Amino acid sequence: MELKLAFSKRAALAASIAAVLLLPACAVKTARTGAAAPAAPAGISLEYKMPAGRALTYASDEEMGQVMDVMGQTIDAHTKSGGTFTFVAKGKKDQNLLLGVTIDDMSMAITGPMGDQSPDMSGVKGKTFDMTVSPLGSEIDVSGAEAITYTTANGTSDVASGFKLFFPDLPGKPVKVGDTWESTAGLDRKSDGMNVRLDFKNLETFDGLETVDGRECARIKSQVTATISGTGSQQGMDVAMSGTGKGTNTWYFDIKDGIYVKSTSDMTMEMAISVSAAGMTIPMTMTQKGELTLVPNK
Repeated sequence: MELKLAFSKRAALAASIAAVLLLPACAVKTARTGAAAPAAPAGISLEYKMPAGRALTYASDEEMGQVMDVMGQTIDAHTKSGGTFTFVAKGKKDQNLLLGVTIDDMSMAITGPMGDQSPDMSGVKGKTFDMTVSPLGSEIDVSGAEAITYTTANGTSDVASGFKLFFPDLPGKPVKVGDTWESTAGLDRKSDGMNVRLDFKNLETFDGLETVDGRECARIKSQVTATISGTGSQQGMDVAMSGTGKGTNTWYFDIKDGIYVKSTSDMTMEMAISVSAAGMTIPMTMTQKGELTLVPNK
């Protein structure tokens, strides 16, 4: 009986930690693709173009699986989330792009050792905020999204993390097929008693040209490496975590109109979660897949 109770507490601890690690994916539904476009010219300049009044709606679909070994028992958790988001250009802010963002829809379903959860996201739908993005895709200010929150069984979270890494980074120089460049991104996530830091390093390759829904796009393939670290308190116990990950991302960028068109991503992370008071370390493997698509104008 005592052993069973101890396992239940550890399962609850593992579920709480899993809920914190809802990493943002930068991808969703695969759009229809046509025949390959002609060979690329000597060099192409890529830049986000958002003239005032332009509106772009994206649909996202993400799945994350987590497998933990607790006292020799395997604990699985699965999260499925998605939504639609509309970005409306408000003109320039200094030399950057000011965007008004509306959360048209958002949903989440979590299956784990503590049962199924479907957080009430109705309070998020229809909410708006402003964000500032550079012409090369750097998210400069997403602070407005931090005030948009939702509640799960483990506490309150905001939507900001999903937008802090939304737009892929462009090279900032003319590129031709086969050229590579590096980009980096970092994300601090504070939720439910945990402070988590994620760092990503991407090796981007201009893989070729492809026509997507009538748009001539640069096809970019990314090799992604990640590190994660975090500390905090769960179930009244001090917790520390660390880990590394690898993944891939393929994304498409409309060369003429300067629009992010779609992406698909896949990542696996291996982590160790240390609970000093309980004298244990929980190994965890997390897999994440995501798709993002530009919704065609009606």
